[in-house]
Amino acid sequence: MSGSLQHAAQVIRSGGIVAYATEHCFGFGCDPWNGRAVERLLRIKHRSSDKGLILIAADAEQLTPFVIEIPERAARTWPGPYTWLLEPRPHLPRWISGRNPRIAVRITAHSQAARLCRTAGRAIVSTSANRTGRRPARGYREALRRFGASIDYVLPGRVGDLGAPTSIRDGATGEVVRP
Repeated sequence: MSGSLQHAAQVIRSGGIVAYATEHCFGFGCDPWNGRAVERLLRIKHRSSDKGLILIAADAEQLTPFVIEIPERAARTWPGPYTWLLEPRPHLPRWISGRNPRIAVRITAHSQAARLCRTAGRAIVSTSANRTGRRPARGYREALRRFGASIDYVLPGRVGDLGAPTSIRDGATGEVVRP
């Protein structure tokens, strides 16, 4: 499996798109700094760039290029299935936040997703492996069947036991934005 993880990380570093297991479903991932990769991912999903994207990381250090600070209320929930809307650093590419004033970030508790971030050496995009409005792929074979021809690699793995997508909270207020 480590060869597969190395390959997935190399695909991300070289501008490709990988499907990988997360806490709830398979996700699509790419390098958030690579505009071409993000644009391609959005086309595959049929998703508007206005919505913005979630970034996952293995640790807080991987989020420092993206956010000004990590509030204590967010830090206490990580690693874990909690996505927080935080104040972005100035001059981030618009495709990361879309039309939102903040960016959505998570330090993942899914062990394989965290290893992927560590191996890639960066935070990565994490958006559900689906076309907008459709249910996400929940298993490796399903992700391979549905998206194997349109992405660069499907990393074998198992999704976590979370029954729904991660909750999203406002970093300033703690308010739940998405249950």
